[in-house]
Amino acid sequence: MAGPGSSMLYSILLFTVILSLQEVYRGKLASSELFTILGGFTSSLLFLVLLTFIGNFQETSGMKTGWGAVIIAEAIALIAASTVHRVCITTCFLFSAGLLYEINKLSGMALSKSDSKTKRL
Repeated sequence: MAGPGSSMLYSILLFTVILSLQEVYRGKLASSELFTILGGFTSSLLFLVLLTFIGNFQETSGMKTGWGAVIIAEAIALIAASTVHRVCITTCFLFSAGLLYEINKLSGMALSKSDSKTKRL
């Protein structure tokens, strides 16, 4: 597993690449209903990598990560989605909520696994 520093670097690079590609192809993403949904999905990927960046940044700074990071990442992703199409804002929010749910589930599983390892030792 990557450390917080390298994960932070990879996530900001991915954010830059995804945002650049989304802006280059925003005309194509707004051209049909299916591509508009795809535009919302790519914006939710922006949310995911930005949330990773903010969480790793706060971890390396010694601050506690909370809902503030989620709100900031979601706001930036929704602003990026709004540059493509209005419907992308809605689909981005829905996809981001689903991704956040899955991240929370995975985090809970990882924490329970690490707790069981510590109790055995």
